[in-house]
Amino acid sequence: MNQHGAHHAHHHHQHEPSAGASGSVVVQASGSSHAEHAGGHDHGAMIADFRRRFWVTMVLMPPVLLLSPMIQHWLGLAGAISFPGDDLLLFALSTIVYVYGGWPFLIGLVSELRKKQPGMMTLIALAISAAYFFSAAVTFGFPGETFYWELVTLIGIMLLGHWIEMRSVMGASRALEELVRLLPDSATRIDADGSTHEVPIVALARGDRVLVRPGAKVPVDGTIIDGSSGFNEAMLTGESKPVSKGVGEAAIGGAINGAGAVTIEVTATGDKTYLAQVIDLVRKAQATRSRTQDLANRAAAWLTYIALIVGFGTLIVWLLLGQSTSFAIERMVTVMVVACPHALGLAVPLVVAVSTSLSAGNGLLIRDRAAFERARNLNAVVFDKTGTLTEGRFGVSDIVLLGDGEENAELAFAAAAESQSEHPIAHGIVAEAKDRGLSWPKASEVRNITGEGIVANVDGEDIRIVSPGHLARTGDEISDPRLRQLESQGKTVVVLVRGGVPRALFALADIVRPESKRAIAELKALGVESIMLTGDAHGVAQAVSEELGISEYFAEVLPNEKSEKIEELQSRGLAVAMVGDGVNDAPALVVADLGIAIGAGTDVAVESADIVLVRSDPSDVVAILGLSRATYRKMVQNLLWATGYNTVAIPMAAGITFGTGLLMTPAVAAALMSVSTVIVAFNAQLLRFYRGRRPAEA
Repeated sequence: MNQHGAHHAHHHHQHEPSAGASGSVVVQASGSSHAEHAGGHDHGAMIADFRRRFWVTMVLMPPVLLLSPMIQHWLGLAGAISFPGDDLLLFALSTIVYVYGGWPFLIGLVSELRKKQPGMMTLIALAISAAYFFSAAVTFGFPGETFYWELVTLIGIMLLGHWIEMRSVMGASRALEELVRLLPDSATRIDADGSTHEVPIVALARGDRVLVRPGAKVPVDGTIIDGSSGFNEAMLTGESKPVSKGVGEAAIGGAINGAGAVTIEVTATGDKTYLAQVIDLVRKAQATRSRTQDLANRAAAWLTYIALIVGFGTLIVWLLLGQSTSFAIERMVTVMVVACPHALGLAVPLVVAVSTSLSAGNGLLIRDRAAFERARNLNAVVFDKTGTLTEGRFGVSDIVLLGDGEENAELAFAAAAESQSEHPIAHGIVAEAKDRGLSWPKASEVRNITGEGIVANVDGEDIRIVSPGHLARTGDEISDPRLRQLESQGKTVVVLVRGGVPRALFALADIVRPESKRAIAELKALGVESIMLTGDAHGVAQAVSEELGISEYFAEVLPNEKSEKIEELQSRGLAVAMVGDGVNDAPALVVADLGIAIGAGTDVAVESADIVLVRSDPSDVVAILGLSRATYRKMVQNLLWATGYNTVAIPMAAGITFGTGLLMTPAVAAALMSVSTVIVAFNAQLLRFYRGRRPAEA
């Protein structure tokens, strides 16, 4: 597994242009991965480092506490633990904690100042240094009180806070690691002589043949050349139902094979595979600028400057008010610790990391974060009709009985006659009969009436399937008003004539997806208007709009005019999303405020789209808008919490409550800071429970 183990680089320099806190995973073609950001460490190793420093500090803490005069006084042990050189021992132990425990913060200070971006680490380093050097001066004769014990507890709590927080940050990027883990380490290759060998994934090349056993994961992308089976692609599309596939169809690396053994021919390896592309996409999306993050970074920078000004200001004010130097320094240290804009620096990147990986697992691939964040303000969604709202295939939409027959019986006769024809109408009728599970007798003497229909003998009966126009020309016009109605909707109608008597009308049209109607209704509930674009005639557009509950449509739009229609809507002041298939809709996807390519399947890199939906399901558009709103709410909650916490805590740290006998010590300040950070990290994780997906799967 370790060759896929995704490592993370993580820094606390929250003012970096990249979202420093969203851990990054980089998968190389070889299957190995490396940490990003120059100077970054392996995330797991950093966590271990903080943990180690924390435990060393914890071991040294009790002797420091027992040697501290103030603690002895509290415990009623004043003078009980005193021996020659006890102050020097206290100094020595505290020095170890300051240097070893405080090292990450001191290093951080240097790198932040080098970038001229004082922040998180600068504040902590200044606070612990002020405490340490003042106490050291006192030990060697300067008048005042030492506060070694506060220094040591402060460093202990800071290390603990960072350790816990980094673990929760890792949780946010863990979803990416889970994606990486979906690929097995080895595959069963079938050699030219038919023998099989277990080989590492890295050894596979395009054109190799690989055996996928029942229940095993598909190792790489390939085309099935032998066998058929059901594949669970839930981790790629969020769809829980297995997808059945046979020879000639694509198997995606990472999908879980069902009950049948299949042989695949490798079509893509390494970073060309669907999964590697998704991981790369998610990683880029996590690193792209979030508009909200810029705001948070500016606020964090301001907080840092405020903390430095208020910190030194507090020191001067208390000295002027005649308090002891040790009291004034303690206040300054507390202000600097409590003001650490740490929660603020994490408020946004963590939510970004969770929402990006959450959506990828549901088949919603975000290519542009800023566009995704804007999605919460959309007020119109434009759908391309063919293939988006409809299935893009010709099928039976209505069956009208002209006599006293029965739908399935008439359909079986029609299917029997049409089963040998290659015409789209024939395909539609046969597919409908199959969907209904009908069986039909074999037809004989089948012949085409050029351009008009088909004639056959079924069970000794003369069957004709012809156009209503052909019947009218042969003097057998159909007067049923339902025919006119179907034709006015732009549907293609054929008549089944049995033994010379017209028995049924079959209307064929591009079949509307069953999910479309619900998606349109859900969008309406979110306050978003749905608009349909189609190249079809007005009759067709009107019929589909009425069926789906769409208020506005543009019909007879040529492919090159689609983007103009989007601009027209934007000029009305609407924020518009365009949903299309990404090929002929590309210009419109680019012009729209949010371009959504739907049904892209394994085509991750639809260049023109901001968001790529793996499935052809309009409900996913609703999921995107819902997730965008939920993500934004989480960001706002986190920003409010982080800034609100600082607003209350800074004055308290400066000693505003001095008169009440309530004083915040540096150690308490450190604990509060850590707690606020962990709350923000935890709140981001709660986004995982957001359920905007279809109810059946929730």
